[in-house]
Amino acid sequence: MTDKNKKVETEEPSKVKEQSKAKKPKEEMVTIPLKSMEEQLKEIDELKEKVNEYSDGWQRERADFDNYRKRILRDREQDKQNLTIEILKKYIDIHDDLTLALKNAPESKDGKQWAEGIALISQKMQRILDAEGIEVINDEINTFDPQFHEAISNEENDDFESGEIIEIIKKGYKIGNRVIRPALVRVAR
Repeated sequence: MTDKNKKVETEEPSKVKEQSKAKKPKEEMVTIPLKSMEEQLKEIDELKEKVNEYSDGWQRERADFDNYRKRILRDREQDKQNLTIEILKKYIDIHDDLTLALKNAPESKDGKQWAEGIALISQKMQRILDAEGIEVINDEINTFDPQFHEAISNEENDDFESGEIIEIIKKGYKIGNRVIRPALVRVAR
């Protein structure tokens, strides 16, 4: 054999050895001093405590943010309802004026047409109030309730017992359980 062939033969077995090494990973034994292992275990425990602490803090912050978001939505809804109520109060005043105008309508032929026109406007206004959920405070409540009534006078009257409503001067209105305007009433002493 020539020198060239000898080189090829010698190179091939070493390649085979390298390939077999790559296929079978060599296991190494590592020795850790016992003291070092205890320190590492303590460090792992400390890190676990920090993870738990940070996780708890994160969960609390997330809950706080969720509560904040809900409060903001509730406040926005409340502001929207307050604005709607302020606008509707103006419509209620107009509706009351139309109702009063109908009570004092003239009885002549020309006045009758005028009264019918006012009645149509009043009905349209009432439909708007109904669509917004505005309700008249129950007129059948006979005793004074400060939640629903505002007393404009407290009078002696033999026909009524103390605390009973003598007359409703102006109707009261509410939306749901919220009073928009209390009824103006005269109350017996």
